[in-house]
Amino acid sequence: MQLKRVVITGIGALTPLGNSAPEYWEGLKNGVSGAGPITRFDASKFKTKFACEVKNFDVYNFIDKKEARRMDPYTQYAVVTSDEAVKDSGLDLEKVDKDRIGVIWGTGIGGLTSFFHEVVDYAKGDGTPRFSPFFIPMMIADIAAGHISMKYGFRGPNYATVSACATSNHSVIDSFNYIRLGKADAIITGGSEACVNEPAVGGFNSMKALSERNDDYKTASRPFDKDRDGFVLGEGSATLVLEELEHAKARGAKIYAEVVGGGMSADAYHITAPHPEGLGVIAVMKSALADAGITAQDIDYVNVHGTSTPLGDVAELKAIKQVFGDHAYNMNISSTKSMTGHLLGAAGAIESLACLLAINKGIIPPTINHFTDDPDIDSGLNLTFNTHQVREVNYALSNTFGFGGHNATVILKKYTS
Repeated sequence: MQLKRVVITGIGALTPLGNSAPEYWEGLKNGVSGAGPITRFDASKFKTKFACEVKNFDVYNFIDKKEARRMDPYTQYAVVTSDEAVKDSGLDLEKVDKDRIGVIWGTGIGGLTSFFHEVVDYAKGDGTPRFSPFFIPMMIADIAAGHISMKYGFRGPNYATVSACATSNHSVIDSFNYIRLGKADAIITGGSEACVNEPAVGGFNSMKALSERNDDYKTASRPFDKDRDGFVLGEGSATLVLEELEHAKARGAKIYAEVVGGGMSADAYHITAPHPEGLGVIAVMKSALADAGITAQDIDYVNVHGTSTPLGDVAELKAIKQVFGDHAYNMNISSTKSMTGHLLGAAGAIESLACLLAINKGIIPPTINHFTDDPDIDSGLNLTFNTHQVREVNYALSNTFGFGGHNATVILKKYTS
């Protein structure tokens, strides 16, 4: 069976760096920190009092007030970025076959905000169950995909992926596979997360996963720095419109990049810690390279998972050196989480978008907040510290890993006819 080629024809973003794909890119390129004091709730009693929140965003500018109130923020974000991406793609909604367009969307935690507020309200009451009739549909992880499909009438494959912080790369890979197998003409895919709330910050604090650098929050996300002390929680969304190449060409669509490979693996090691030798990460990158039909030497840029945790950063770079050998020193590597924070289930989508933009613009976004070399990290690797670098990028690879040992890698290629 001849697999079909899959390209990206529309993009959208809502991020701590900006509220559209162009604004996101400007922040990435210029090395802007998205961190700031938490405004979503009173964090004065929490160990971590800062996060990378979406800023200057009024959902009512995008979604009808009555409808928006029936959505958890993670769904609102998904709908807003999908609207940007669908418009950007130029899909003619009057002409496309809506039975052949799907939505595969990811979120790591889903409607945690809605769940938290409903349960707290119940606990404050007299035991009488007064739950919103929209509580369950606001909370469940698949509802964002449902809302996007209902907005446009897309009746193709529709479901959610959930694999913690690897979630939305799994969404992209599933979408890629459905289209190349000929089961859909286009799929709206990506991920969203809205978890700057009390249970998420408190829970990650208890795990000692979050940075507690409250006195210098803008530099708190420090991937690969000797003094890194955990990740910075982020929120937002990114959407990619994946489309079968001939379908895109037939309607004269602009093409940002081609999706050429996806890999999936498990660490099979620990519920939260990465395998110290990166065995699962080695497997997932090898799998993605094989799927793309290219060699390690073809990759120009790796957008790493790079959360700024002491163990994870070292294990990932060990795996990269295993997979890429001497070529590891020729590539650019960067962690854009140094700017956006960690968007959990949305990380894969927003970082695949960073790879796409790096290919399009010929610019590698930096790893900001590097001050002190870590003796456990090979200083010969080009981790693109602090300032963007200009480089032609033909192939870019995005890594994401999730609690439970889930690993997902996506490879994008500069489009050539």
